[in-house]
Amino acid sequence: MSIDRQGRANTPSHTPNRVDRRKARTRTALIAAAQRFLADQGRTDVSIQEITEAADVGFGSFYNHFTSKDELFDAAVALTLEEHGTLLESVVGDLKDPAETFAASVRLTGRLQRTHTQMARILVRTGMPYLTSDSGLAPQAMRDLRAAADTGRLDIDDPRTSVAMVGGALLGVLHLLETRPDLDAAHVSDQLAFRLLRMFGMTRAEAQEIATRPLPSLPRT
Repeated sequence: MSIDRQGRANTPSHTPNRVDRRKARTRTALIAAAQRFLADQGRTDVSIQEITEAADVGFGSFYNHFTSKDELFDAAVALTLEEHGTLLESVVGDLKDPAETFAASVRLTGRLQRTHTQMARILVRTGMPYLTSDSGLAPQAMRDLRAAADTGRLDIDDPRTSVAMVGGALLGVLHLLETRPDLDAAHVSDQLAFRLLRMFGMTRAEAQEIATRPLPSLPRT
């Protein structure tokens, strides 16, 4: 420990060592395995043995990181929602018009069924809790809808109810696109954004223009 010029103690920051890095890799592998079970099979009724085998880690290492399968799957969902929110923010964060930001987030989320299939499937399997999560689209939609209402861009009485409407519609579209791989995800997602903008009071012409503006590509996670 050292003392700075103001007389405050400086505690050296911990530098991850080989053991720390190995533990982090094991935890990451377990969460990734849980995400695959959720996305590919919609399953949480798997054994810990199946999980550790899928993660390619020792059975005994599971309890070094999680107390139960429920805790693991909760962590897998939480990470997916966080990744979704970060992904959207990296693309729409610089947009100035909250109505366009909202529409772009909807359009990009719908496209996840083709660009980030695992993420989209986990969102669908998360279901209704997704609509009130502290991560992902829900808090960002709340922020953008409130901003759009405050600036008069959209007609919104209750942002919470509006987020539920948006989230429910998005889950429906994501499920539809999963079951109908023949559908054009971009067209369906743009149509959803257009209809939501119209529902929130935007004129047909402006809603159509905003819902068809060029979109940047989502980075791969």
